[in-house]
Amino acid sequence: MQTIDWFFLIVGLLFISIYGVLKNNRHKSIKSYLKANNKERWWTIGLSVMATQASAITFLSTPGQAYDDGMGFVQFYFGLPFAMIIICLFFLPVYRKLKVYTAYEFLENRFDLKTRTLTAILFLIQRGLAAGITIYAPAIILSVVLGWNIKILVIVIGIVVIFYTLFGGTSAVNVTQKQQMLIIIIGLISAFIIALNRIPENIDFSDMLKLAGYNEKLNILNFDLDIKSRYTFWSGITGGLFLALSYFGTDQSQVQRYLTGKSLKESQVGLLMNGFLKVPFQFFILLLGVTVFIFYQYETPPIHFNPKNVNEIKNSIYADDYLIVEKEYKIIQKKKHEILLRSDFFDNINLKDKYLKLEKKNNQQRKIVKELILKNDSNTSINDKDYVFITFITNQLPNGIIGLLIAVILAAAMSSTASELNALSATTLVDLYKRHKPNHTEIHYVNMAKLFTLLWGIIAIIFAISGNLFENLIQLVNIIGSLFYGTILGIFLIAIFIKKIENNPVFIAAIISEIIVIIFYFLNLFGYLWLNVIGTFLTITISFIIQKILSLNMAKS
Repeated sequence: MQTIDWFFLIVGLLFISIYGVLKNNRHKSIKSYLKANNKERWWTIGLSVMATQASAITFLSTPGQAYDDGMGFVQFYFGLPFAMIIICLFFLPVYRKLKVYTAYEFLENRFDLKTRTLTAILFLIQRGLAAGITIYAPAIILSVVLGWNIKILVIVIGIVVIFYTLFGGTSAVNVTQKQQMLIIIIGLISAFIIALNRIPENIDFSDMLKLAGYNEKLNILNFDLDIKSRYTFWSGITGGLFLALSYFGTDQSQVQRYLTGKSLKESQVGLLMNGFLKVPFQFFILLLGVTVFIFYQYETPPIHFNPKNVNEIKNSIYADDYLIVEKEYKIIQKKKHEILLRSDFFDNINLKDKYLKLEKKNNQQRKIVKELILKNDSNTSINDKDYVFITFITNQLPNGIIGLLIAVILAAAMSSTASELNALSATTLVDLYKRHKPNHTEIHYVNMAKLFTLLWGIIAIIFAISGNLFENLIQLVNIIGSLFYGTILGIFLIAIFIKKIENNPVFIAAIISEIIVIIFYFLNLFGYLWLNVIGTFLTITISFIIQKILSLNMAKS
């Protein structure tokens, strides 16, 4: 990185952080610290909701996901707009009417304390783990760019985020997320334009799409009925719907964003804004990943994008084997470039077939390298999807833009992690601490909220240090969510729509459902998106059965 890159990176991030803290560092009540005094307008809510979800993981993993698997991942979001409408019509009015600080307060009002506590604990587990991942993601970036120790980076980034969140509270999170989204949008558009311009001049946009199509990168819709397939139209419109309902409707990191609304209407419009912008936003990020793929068809990409793995294999007993494969890989790449640059390539089916055979050989060579990496160290992650976009940024983009793009990813990390720590603190304070210790001053509770922010930040850092890449980061976050969201959503749906079911059946059903979902995941019986549907229906169905049994027993007695 050059001086201008450091300038864009440091100035951009310092402005966001300092502005948020200075403007929102005086909180004398819980309402001020956790709900921003209910003063936020719809555009702030909408951008804040988008920024919370658009973590660094989004910009690290999503382009790499598209590079490797194509545009099919966009199906994951197909259920989201419908989820926003349902939340606006049914969830939001209930939260506003009861004037709750957390979504889980509502459950005690409807059921009892133990159901509220169970649901809050399930949230704390899954969101606490996710917070560690969102800290880990930018650490990957800087470790690649600067060559620093990743564990030290995790600690440093974690401390910065904790400081920012601790002093600013919810209002600081909301205010800074508007600036963060601006940086994110500018950075992504800049990267897309530059990537397009780096492709040979004789290749127009339609040719790019043809080439992407040859490699099956534009297969957006998959109507396969196989329940083990992760991303299909059916899993997106059903499992994705349930996941979005639970995430936006019951996850405190999101609920806290729109509970700050000036009115019910402001909160509803903000959520709908997110609902209708999210799919095109993700589509654009995936298209950026496909564009990077096309760029690397005319340039020689690394045979493996994770530089740490490459360095380790070069210094191992398998170094000679690796060098042989790498040499063959570059030869194939050269042949591929010669074919692609032929003026008649897109009109000659024989050239297309030759190109695809060479691309298949390249993919086989990448696979061989991954096998060598595993032979050298069976505990090493061979995933390199998360390194694709950062490699492109650091190796191919001009000075200044590199700093801007890294600022984009770090801004996203700051926004998501701040929201998560803020929500973890709110849930711990309101649903656990304050519920059992009700007779303290507002200042005491504000100070305890800050303490919980610190504690959860430390827990997130510890998890990030001990963690490792799992397939790719964006999938890992969604998998963790899918293990818990179905059960939580089932509880909320019963609370809102099924008045005949009482507290004990729901509590027992939730525990049973969660155990079954975890077992199903480890047995690999379903694609993880389906776990959201299964968990929801298990919770509802088992609650019905238990309620029926209890009712029959009461009738007999």
